[in-house]
Amino acid sequence: MRFMYIVTSPKPMAGPSPALAEAMQRISEREIKAGRMLDNGGLMPLATGARVHVADGELSVIDGPFVEAKEVIGGYAIFELRDKDEALAMAKEFMQLHLDHMPGWEGTCELRAFATPHLDGVCEVKAAAHA
Repeated sequence: MRFMYIVTSPKPMAGPSPALAEAMQRISEREIKAGRMLDNGGLMPLATGARVHVADGELSVIDGPFVEAKEVIGGYAIFELRDKDEALAMAKEFMQLHLDHMPGWEGTCELRAFATPHLDGVCEVKAAAHA
């Protein structure tokens, strides 16, 4: 199963400490070599972003920073893992690095499975007949 990890924090992102960056690099190299990590990366600050919004049939663009943001996405990773149990174990190992190398940091690693056609009816697409 493919999983996306989304790391968020309620505090402005200051970037990882050098020790955390080194620890994340080691775990990334290990997981890429093992074929489990497919992609990962950190995200730039909110001030550099934009949102494209649809409401009432209209598109609008809002440049960052986003004042109403309660949590900031700092990074992501995509893994190919056996199941949710393995995904949880990997997420716990990753978040332990934050505890070990950035005391006082607060955040969450949300893990979400990618929708897979024909897996428990998720994302079933019924093709419309073309006349």
